[in-house]
Amino acid sequence: MNIDLPLVRRLEAMGLRAWPAKNVLYDGAWQLRITAGHPSKRLNSLSVLDRSDIADMEIRLEKAKRHYAAFGRPLLIRETPLTPQPLCDYLGAEGATHFDESLVMTLDLKAFSAEDAIEVLPSQDVGRFVDASLAINPVEGLTKAGLAEVVTAIKPAHGLFMRESEDGTPYAAALAVHDFDMSGIEAFAVSADARRKGHGGKLVAAILRWAKGRGAGMAWLQVTSTNTGAIALYEGLGFREAYRYRYWQET
Repeated sequence: MNIDLPLVRRLEAMGLRAWPAKNVLYDGAWQLRITAGHPSKRLNSLSVLDRSDIADMEIRLEKAKRHYAAFGRPLLIRETPLTPQPLCDYLGAEGATHFDESLVMTLDLKAFSAEDAIEVLPSQDVGRFVDASLAINPVEGLTKAGLAEVVTAIKPAHGLFMRESEDGTPYAAALAVHDFDMSGIEAFAVSADARRKGHGGKLVAAILRWAKGRGAGMAWLQVTSTNTGAIALYEGLGFREAYRYRYWQET
């Protein structure tokens, strides 16, 4: 597929602000992100934001490895369309392997009709959202404090969306971030016993209604390539793949 690099640059910048790391170090266009309280690979990996920044790759990779080791983390390299190809070639030649591919998908909100979407008012109660998210989708190594730290660090306007059963049990949750003319959906999850019942689609549609009402012209989200159910849901709402990313790690 043809990759729109200016759009990739915008989406990468939006994604970094929508899911902020605790510690960020720059080495030229090499961005090293670390968040001790959250195990997410996106929050604990190296991304290169300029295809031309390939000088002294071996030395810089060794420095990056030491940097992550100081935090007790392995060096993960996040490969996007902005990653220099010589770096990927070098990693492959050195025996590193790639894994965990994800899609970044976008939707032109001008073509999205919000008339049939339910209106769900977002919350600003971080504690309630964190409890709901962890109940719906527990992540190994992730604590309430760790997730709350990431959510409270988000600087652009954002809303916390939750759906609960009559007894107050959460069954769907997501976070939406409105940044300039774009809105991203993060931390989307539906409990196992509530899937394939339309709850996920209704919540995403409600978020898109909220985003369009705020003046966003485009919505975006990220989803692992193996999550075929979620991809089908997003495609049914009109989302289309913009690009993919994956991770590299030494074996």
